[in-house]
Amino acid sequence: MGRVTVFGPREIYLGWQYALVHPAAGLPPRRPVPPQPQQVDAGWLVAQRREEARLSRPAWAGAAVCLTLTGLTLWLGSDGQLDLALTGLGVVVFAALAGLGAAAVWRGWRGLRADVAAEALRVEAVSAAQYSELFAAQEEHARRYRTWQASQDVYAGQPQWYPVALPDEMDRVDVVGGTLAGWSALFTTVAVPRLAAGAEVTVVDLSEGAVAKDLVSVAHSMGVRPLVWVLPADLGRFDLGVGLSPAELADVLTATASASTAPGDRGDVARDHSLLARVCEVFGDGVEVAQVTAGLRALGQVGDPREDIRAGVLTAGQLERLNTLFGRGAVERVVIERAWALEARLRMLEHLGRDPAPLPRSRLRVVAAEAGAGGFGGVVVGTYVAVSLTHLLRQARPGQPWRHTLCLAGAERLDTDVLDRLTAACESTRTGLVLAFRTAPAHVRERLGRGNAALAVMRLGNAEDAKAVSEQIGAEHRFVVSQLTDTVGASVTDTAGDSYTSTVGTADSWSGSESVSTTSGQSQGSGQSRADPAPFGGQTNSRSRDVSRSHGTTGSESVTAGINTSTSWGWTTSRAVGGSESLARTSQRSREFLVEAHELQQLPPSAVIVSYGSRTGRTVVLADANPAIMALPTVTLRSPEEVRQATAPRVAPAGSPPPNLGPPPQPQDWRKRRRR
Repeated sequence: MGRVTVFGPREIYLGWQYALVHPAAGLPPRRPVPPQPQQVDAGWLVAQRREEARLSRPAWAGAAVCLTLTGLTLWLGSDGQLDLALTGLGVVVFAALAGLGAAAVWRGWRGLRADVAAEALRVEAVSAAQYSELFAAQEEHARRYRTWQASQDVYAGQPQWYPVALPDEMDRVDVVGGTLAGWSALFTTVAVPRLAAGAEVTVVDLSEGAVAKDLVSVAHSMGVRPLVWVLPADLGRFDLGVGLSPAELADVLTATASASTAPGDRGDVARDHSLLARVCEVFGDGVEVAQVTAGLRALGQVGDPREDIRAGVLTAGQLERLNTLFGRGAVERVVIERAWALEARLRMLEHLGRDPAPLPRSRLRVVAAEAGAGGFGGVVVGTYVAVSLTHLLRQARPGQPWRHTLCLAGAERLDTDVLDRLTAACESTRTGLVLAFRTAPAHVRERLGRGNAALAVMRLGNAEDAKAVSEQIGAEHRFVVSQLTDTVGASVTDTAGDSYTSTVGTADSWSGSESVSTTSGQSQGSGQSRADPAPFGGQTNSRSRDVSRSHGTTGSESVTAGINTSTSWGWTTSRAVGGSESLARTSQRSREFLVEAHELQQLPPSAVIVSYGSRTGRTVVLADANPAIMALPTVTLRSPEEVRQATAPRVAPAGSPPPNLGPPPQPQDWRKRRRR
């Protein structure tokens, strides 16, 4: 299943559409049957001879009687009973009459021979006409067979999978529904072409299901060394947000704290921001989250501040300044309450950036929530990552569309304000954004497809969600599911239970003097550049240098080989195609369905319904996000219309009808034969 695939740099691939541009040629034309050999009918000959004998019988009888009388006359004359004259006269008369009868018989048989000869000529003419028609029919059959063979070759050799791609003018893709396996397939299908085109990809996985594990494996085979942080275990080496100014860190922590609480328990956000800003100012430039939480504990009178002093996150002078920030009485009680609440929410982040290490710059970064971290701490960490990314993106200059792609799995766990700010930041910097929601509650449905975004619908288990989404797409659309989609979807192993392997834990061995990555683009820059939308990775070591070398080979053989050898989708697809003769020959159609709620609940894991607006109107198409499809020999990156024009079979012009030889000669009826 190896195949060289060169992806377009300006398309966002969401999957593959199964379609047959050229229909099946059907059965081959039937070969003309040669006619039966023509010959004079033996029965007709017997009948003609029998009739001729019947017609000649009176003449035979007359001739015989006349000959008998002739003999009798001669006998009587010789016996003397008749005189000589009478005998001569009788012999002459009776002999003449016998001759006339014999002549009549001879003429009848001569006419019969002539009729037989004419019939033989007619049969010969009919045979010649039939063979002439046969030769013409054989020539027409040969032309039709060549046309059928050409159509059959085009049908058998035509691509069966066409890309479902969005133009890079699209700002965002909203994915609703789907299993962990489906998300793994979709993220791999989206990210691999971007990496092959030299772009950068960041995956924030809050699903706890390791949905980017296949993508990490494929990236290794492409020569891209991904960076994987598993949070909260890797918070010490996580550099996102490290080095912010006190005012910037206060903004980030305020948004994180307010968004990670219940809507009815957020308090006064402005008051919280003021409190955090004052605490950050106490520590000055280079303030760390651990120092902020220590300051909040001091203000909230939580524990013994001397322990933080001994730990080195707080000094005596800073503690004295914190104690004099606010007055006494009612204000102090409010400050204590809010400081206690903020410290409780932010303490999960106090190890952030405490164990820095030089990390090489990578075009693929994965930030994942650790399995089992879905409680309160997981919400705080996920919110902080999203808020920090938003803050960093806002400071970046707008670049090429989708030059940097951000994929966020489990977006339903984030607050709506966080999502809206992240969406706005990505739009302003032309950063591609893929948001994946497991469910579609009311606040999610309000945001699906909002703005210049595409909607991607995968399997929805909840009936309410399926009903709402089907109404948004429109139930009038009819789709055909491929047999390959059903077969692979039924046998692929879900990614639930998988886990990531952290790559930043071995960063000591890199010791970061220089990091080199191979890309298909041409760029050279420093990991310290804030104009680059790539938000983190390679920023902790100021001396580390990033050099991007252009080889122009990334994304060809290595892409398809990596998908086949490194992903469960590749293994399963190879087994399905190799073990089924019908799948190896053609994927075939499996079933049709309408966009209805119960159909959305039983979609194959990799099936995705894509809906987006274009210049020609609303486009709704069913795609298969199985990344192994791009390695099939029947895949193409051209559109169906381009393939139809390029592979149209050469149809021979319609042949003229067989030559008109007129009606075939009819055999003569012996009853109508005119005697001669």
